[in-house]
Amino acid sequence: MGMKKMIFVRHGKAEEYTGSGDYERSLTTKGKTVSGKMARMLKQKIKDPYVLVTSPAFRAYETAVIFARILGYDTEKIILRESLYSPANLKSFAVITEELDEKYNAVILFGHNPSFTEIPDILSISGCDIVPKSGIVSLSFKAETWKEVFGEKGSVEFFLKPNEIL
Repeated sequence: MGMKKMIFVRHGKAEEYTGSGDYERSLTTKGKTVSGKMARMLKQKIKDPYVLVTSPAFRAYETAVIFARILGYDTEKIILRESLYSPANLKSFAVITEELDEKYNAVILFGHNPSFTEIPDILSISGCDIVPKSGIVSLSFKAETWKEVFGEKGSVEFFLKPNEIL
């Protein structure tokens, strides 16, 4: 039986929202540092061929680029999907995974709460806690293809929270 993995990474700490320009907000220095440390943690855990897909909002994209550099992934190959900019729903994620090449056994998704807590919670057998900024949740599914993933419930493989690790 094959395995597919969905790894949810919530963007790092971003500049305060001032009421305009939410899309353009950048990560803070701390957000960049913590994202880098979390990327190094993920690098130790991921062995599968994977692809990176991110919300195009700058703080999520910036987080994806930090992870890509540490993982040794070509930043030009990061896929941007507007549907990951909140509020992303189950269908948004299903559409994204169905477009993935089957050669990838894992997808690393970068985005925002509330979606990046709600979706892993819905998709996992055990449910899922709130995902903090720079937090990472990996769900594995007994599925041969990406289309089969949403007919299954996933198992939480690991849940990395910066305040518990760093």
